[in-house]
Amino acid sequence: MELRIVICLWLSFPLGAQSLPSLVDEALRNNRDILAAQKRYEAAKQRPAQEASLPDPTLSLGYTANGGPWPVAGIGTAATSNAGVMISQEVPFPGKRKLRGEIAQTDAAAAFEQYRMVRLGVISRLEQAWHELHHAVVGIDYVHRYQELLRHILDVAQARYSVGQGSQQEIFKAQTQFSIFETELLRFQQEKTTRTIEINALLNRAPDTPVEIPLDIPTGELPATLDQILKEARANSPSLAIEQKLVERSELAANLARKGYYPDYTLSGGYFNQGSMPSMWQVRVDVKLPAWFWDKQRAAVNEQYFTASEARHSYESTGVDLDARIRSDYTLAATSRKLIDLYEKSVIPEARLALESSMTSYETGSLDFLALYSNFMNLVDYELRDHEEIMQFHLALARLREMTGTEMKP
Repeated sequence: MELRIVICLWLSFPLGAQSLPSLVDEALRNNRDILAAQKRYEAAKQRPAQEASLPDPTLSLGYTANGGPWPVAGIGTAATSNAGVMISQEVPFPGKRKLRGEIAQTDAAAAFEQYRMVRLGVISRLEQAWHELHHAVVGIDYVHRYQELLRHILDVAQARYSVGQGSQQEIFKAQTQFSIFETELLRFQQEKTTRTIEINALLNRAPDTPVEIPLDIPTGELPATLDQILKEARANSPSLAIEQKLVERSELAANLARKGYYPDYTLSGGYFNQGSMPSMWQVRVDVKLPAWFWDKQRAAVNEQYFTASEARHSYESTGVDLDARIRSDYTLAATSRKLIDLYEKSVIPEARLALESSMTSYETGSLDFLALYSNFMNLVDYELRDHEEIMQFHLALARLREMTGTEMKP
């Protein structure tokens, strides 16, 4: 086998390989965390109409008897004996029901942002696990190629040793490195199994379901500038939107607490039959007086004031933390992208040429084994580092998409 063929990176697409967008589509349909968050949001949407409604009315049936405790005793003969019905309706002070409905509406909006955050989190975890799985699969492919190339080097070393042109130490060193590659292979295989289990869990599949992915994927570029990403996060980040809804809710709750100084009231109306005597009618208004406002209502207003202040501080803290995490991941992605270009356009091609040249020289006896081995290990190190940076680049992009509220489309 030609050395150039051994060194070249051969990439292929396994039969039945699933693209990342297709897995995202499956996760959106089957992931139980997403479905649970969706149902929580749908349940929260039912609250505003309930909170803005009047309390249930009260229907009262009864009688008043004279001369005995049994019904109709004294009716028609005693002015205070009657049987009747009364309906009562509690009515909150104007504006309270509207505020309660708006608070529930804000809670529903926050539940929707929570649902979005769960979706984005699942997609991000799936995307990161997919790229980690891809790195493991590519690592396995790399190690197999390295072992094949090392076998070729070992064959040459044994041939040179058999004619007295090499040392036994060269053979031992190559065999030791082959064993080290075996340990690397086990590490990549373990990572492949772990990421497969993680992906299947996110897709609500059986843990041992195979996940086939293509070996060759485009590296891509940074999707936008840092300022554009920060602007997108401020506009669309669900974590920031949740904190904003909590600020709005706390302000509405403070307004409702101030409404507590105003009394609620109950309207009642009734009809009472007195037999042969004229019927009786009753209309009544009961007012609930906030008589202990200095202990109750004032404390409620103060509580909501502090809650609103906490919500505003939490919103600002979330914004600062989000800004810092975006800047960190953007820097990581930008650095990885530059390193990828450096490795693939300069370092790796030069390392391959150096190895090919040193291999030819070693076979002809004009170069020692240590120089060949050094060039070989340099190529191994550079290729693995390159793909490590590719993985880190994609992981950072996945986190940036999650933080900016940008959902990968199926």
